[in-house]
Amino acid sequence: MNPVSATPPRAPAGPAATSALNLSRTTATATRVLHQLGHDPRTIALMLLIPCLMLLLLRYVFDGSPRTFDSTGASLLGIFPLITMFLVTSIATLRERTSGTLERLLAMPLGKGDLIAGYALAFGALAIVQSALATGLAVRVLGLDVTGSPWLLLLVALLDALLGTALGLFVSAFAASEFQAVQFMPAVIFPQLLLCGLFTPRDRMHPVLEAVSDVLPMSYAVDGMNEVLRHTDTTAAFVRDVLVVAGCALLVLGLGAATLRRRTP
Repeated sequence: MNPVSATPPRAPAGPAATSALNLSRTTATATRVLHQLGHDPRTIALMLLIPCLMLLLLRYVFDGSPRTFDSTGASLLGIFPLITMFLVTSIATLRERTSGTLERLLAMPLGKGDLIAGYALAFGALAIVQSALATGLAVRVLGLDVTGSPWLLLLVALLDALLGTALGLFVSAFAASEFQAVQFMPAVIFPQLLLCGLFTPRDRMHPVLEAVSDVLPMSYAVDGMNEVLRHTDTTAAFVRDVLVVAGCALLVLGLGAATLRRRTP
């Protein structure tokens, strides 16, 4: 009798994750992240208070030259939220990767876009509070003198914080520990900090460094803050800067979704 060849039965597959964004799944993810952060008051304090404390310190470092505080304070109002949100987001996301939480979530019918959008929504809500506190302190309490509307300062600060959130989500995919996540800061943040125009105008840099700074999002964040500092009306340069920062945040979030994967097959 001839043997009958048969295809071995397949193991039952888990529920497939959908690729389209779903509002209920996204908000459920954001609610879960916010609930977990609510049990970590030190992280909340780091996100909300450190930018304010840094601005307060800066104000009295330049106590004898308020014009210097006006010229640098607006720029740092956008830089501090970006840095703190980068650190907190990268570490918090990596903690969920190493604890197996993301592994379990990716085995559910939950799209990668839902996960990334949920994290961005949760940390974005905290970024709104953070930016509002820092902007209000700088303008109302520390006397930061801006020619334009403080609401435009708040807008740029919020976009910078969201950019930091997106960068933190992205780099967490390449770190194996929280220490490695922190090590990404010199590679991702410090070059932008040096080349963004905070220490010297970008057009006075070496042409190669100026060309590099033209593709770094923090440069446009600082330029946007300076536009508000110097002009009463919304300029075309300000609109360009805001669109570049927002576009970079969306691009990095998309890259974060693309690199989101299970640790084990």
